Amino acid sequence: MAPRGHTADDVARTALQILDDHGLPDLTMRRLATALDVQASALYWHFPNKQSLLAELSDRIVGRTTSGPSVDLVAEARALREALLAYRDGAEVVSSTLAMGLGSSLAHDRLAAAVIAEGFDDETARRVATTVLHYVLGFVWHEQQRLQYDSAGAREGAAGGLADDDFASGLDLIAAGLQARGRV
Repeated sequence: MAPRGHTADDVARTALQILDDHGLPDLTMRRLATALDVQASALYWHFPNKQSLLAELSDRIVGRTTSGPSVDLVAEARALREALLAYRDGAEVVSSTLAMGLGSSLAHDRLAAAVIAEGFDDETARRVATTVLHYVLGFVWHEQQRLQYDSAGAREGAAGGLADDDFASGLDLIAAGLQARGRV
């Protein structure tokens, strides 16, 4: 029987709220259990370890992409960026989950499908999707770090985060490289 009637969805939704309110370093199983008014051991009924919980959070974050059908690489990358920015430390959660080989491959699959839709082969699509995924994760991770430092007053003379134009310029470079490769 599940503890106190909480579902895995309840646990994940509460964990996402803690992530958003306090950040990844403060998303502990103890804090999560306290928020749900259960013992920490009760959480393992739904998630065998913290890594599996983070994989679920990663899947939920990436699942927020709203670009529609995979037809445009730049649109997919922008949708992924928006999904990552929707939660504090979203890029770090997704990146660490992927590095551990956990969670779904939805983000990579959508990026690869967009490249295939442009007429490229599967191997090229895989490599480009990996490159774009790493670019988006790195850009957003940096962006989120700057936002946190700025809000804490840790950067003197801080003029805000990175601009959308900076993100778009990097994507344009990758897309131009892909198109140039296709014409060789």
